[in-house]
Amino acid sequence: MHGSAPLGRIFGIPLRFHWSAPVLILVLGIGLAGQTLPAWVPGRSAAAYGFAGVVGALLLTVSLLLHETAHAVTARRAGVRVDDMTVFALGGITRMGRPPNPRLQFAVAGIGPLTSLALGGLSVAAGLGALRTLHWTLPAAVLLWTGWTNLLLGVFNLLPAAPLDGGRILQAAVWWRRGDRERAEQVAGRVGQGAGLLLSAAGWLELLHGSTAGIWLMLIGLFMWTSATAEVRRAALVTAVRGMRIKEVMNSPLVTAPDWLTAERLLTGLTARPHHPVVPAIDFEGRPSGLVDLRRLAMIPPARRAEVHVRDVATPLGRCLVAAPDDDLVEVLDNATARPPILVLDDGRLVGIITLEDLSRIARTRVPTTPRDS
Repeated sequence: MHGSAPLGRIFGIPLRFHWSAPVLILVLGIGLAGQTLPAWVPGRSAAAYGFAGVVGALLLTVSLLLHETAHAVTARRAGVRVDDMTVFALGGITRMGRPPNPRLQFAVAGIGPLTSLALGGLSVAAGLGALRTLHWTLPAAVLLWTGWTNLLLGVFNLLPAAPLDGGRILQAAVWWRRGDRERAEQVAGRVGQGAGLLLSAAGWLELLHGSTAGIWLMLIGLFMWTSATAEVRRAALVTAVRGMRIKEVMNSPLVTAPDWLTAERLLTGLTARPHHPVVPAIDFEGRPSGLVDLRRLAMIPPARRAEVHVRDVATPLGRCLVAAPDDDLVEVLDNATARPPILVLDDGRLVGIITLEDLSRIARTRVPTTPRDS
């Protein structure tokens, strides 16, 4: 996720924090200290409420992290590639490969909500114990709030709508029933689109009635709709290109960008304009060294273009998506750790490129190669 920074590892899995994660902690802490705790436990000082609010916000953030860790550890033990985990303002995301069968899909998806529900039950039990046995009213209130929030998150995540965990479970069920993964993704994605629109509408109504909670509902709904739409499009793309080899799709010959040139020389001397703004960068030996976005070059102030070289702003080859001409396109997309464009290499030499626009064109024009249920 763009805008996130590494923050160590958990069980060997890279952990990243998005810049919006502190916003989540701040908003939760302010709401807890300013409204919830004074209503539940009146008569305490502002400092006590403030400290308890921060503790509660951090406990919930840790709970979100444990939710994602459960996904990641379960996936890795099943042999699924796990890239990293990211905590952001609307929860958490685990980047991983695709489970190879419905059973593993169900297991990886289901462990997250189960973890949240278990954490919620433990927190509620601890809060009741602290209240009834130790009479610690303020700590008990924080634990009870954390517990009920985890229970709510666990139930919410079980809604059968992508990209929620319940959507993954629905996808696993449809995949098992019909034997078609892409059809299952489309079903879960369509439900996710509808759920996202409903949440956004509910948030708008909340705002009209003066509740600031509507902002979060709208953001969650927009995130769901956007993610679900991307999944529907991806499923349609995979269906369209199933059985195709990289060499059948790639563009060749290529317009390339020598990585030793300055931004000024490239922008003024590129005579053969490419069809797409992202072009491969090559080194002195003619071997690919990465990808350069011409739009990013154009954003460099004119006064600095003579100082900045293409290699300074290009995405290094090690972070690019690469494939061989005879590779299966669906397998490349399934195992990708980076997004297209796909650089096509043959014995280390650049022979072609496949852009997102190329894939979208194929998805729009190619007749699906597999029959669909009516």
